[in-house]
Amino acid sequence: EVESILQTPVKGAKSSERSDGTFKISQCLYTAAEIGKSVNLDLIQADPNEPSKRSPKDFWKEKFDPYENEEPKTNRRDEKEQGAQSKKITGLGDEAYWVSNRFGSVLYVLIGDAFISIGIGGTDDEQTKLGKSKALAQKALQRL
Repeated sequence: EVESILQTPVKGAKSSERSDGTFKISQCLYTAAEIGKSVNLDLIQADPNEPSKRSPKDFWKEKFDPYENEEPKTNRRDEKEQGAQSKKITGLGDEAYWVSNRFGSVLYVLIGDAFISIGIGGTDDEQTKLGKSKALAQKALQRL
């Protein structure tokens, strides 16, 4: 599925899982034959072994509510310095955002009290990367 969406062979997949003390983060890195076209997919969920008052949905609200109207309502210098731009995406999960900065672009999709992030490398233009990211997100959401 990843190969067909990326339109390039995938050499391998490496998965890992960790806890940051609040969330369980499951990650899968798909390495493409063209290394720059690799895909990183993360699933962020509440860590059942670490009771916390902060849920992934709480984190989502903190991160994305400032972008609700597509204009950041935040004074965080690091976001302004990096030139973070956020675009709300409709029709994907409960909510979705495409976030771009000088380091790349990532699609974030909220589903229930968990969310996924998908980052694709390579030289494709933003619209192509967004299209591929959305297709990968749809496949990932079918498995949750």
